[in-house]
Amino acid sequence: MKVLFPTLFLATILSGCFSYRELPVEYDYSYSARFTKYKTFDMFEKASIDEDSALYRDVIEQTIISRMKILGYRQSEKKPNILISYRIFYDSLKFNGYNQPDIEDWVMRRTKEDEVYSEQDFSMKEGTLLIQFFDRKLQKSIWQGYATSEFGGIKFQEDRNLRNAVISILDKYRFLAEGFLENEIMIKTEQMNE
Repeated sequence: MKVLFPTLFLATILSGCFSYRELPVEYDYSYSARFTKYKTFDMFEKASIDEDSALYRDVIEQTIISRMKILGYRQSEKKPNILISYRIFYDSLKFNGYNQPDIEDWVMRRTKEDEVYSEQDFSMKEGTLLIQFFDRKLQKSIWQGYATSEFGGIKFQEDRNLRNAVISILDKYRFLAEGFLENEIMIKTEQMNE
């Protein structure tokens, strides 16, 4: 019995890891954003969320908050660098996106030749989750990611499926908070010296 319990526990943990299935996602970004300079974030006021998205508010917001903290961002109500909003669209919709260079490549090179917004129309079918990041100082959207049933089925009624959609979208935003790595190295060094 003592051997069976740890084996079952390990199997349960590993099955949770394997159940994550990354959904295909698209994203767009603003050329005026300072992706390597952000440190703090907060969610937009709850009143700005439509009724349908409010049904899933806790799951979506907790998943976003967890992911941002993993990237080193601090949640702050006082003048956050990034405000995050989301919305669920249940019906089909036409959506304007942009054909842009990969975001990490663009941030590394940052050439003016790349800074052309080449519009791309999407016809999204039944069920889209959109997450947008707004730069509070610039007062504009700087990044948006979206998963839709056209890219892979999303069952909004299932918490695990909804978390999977949020994580898949935020996996495309790969920027650590400014100073995060330096702070982590300092903390680890201090712990080793104690």
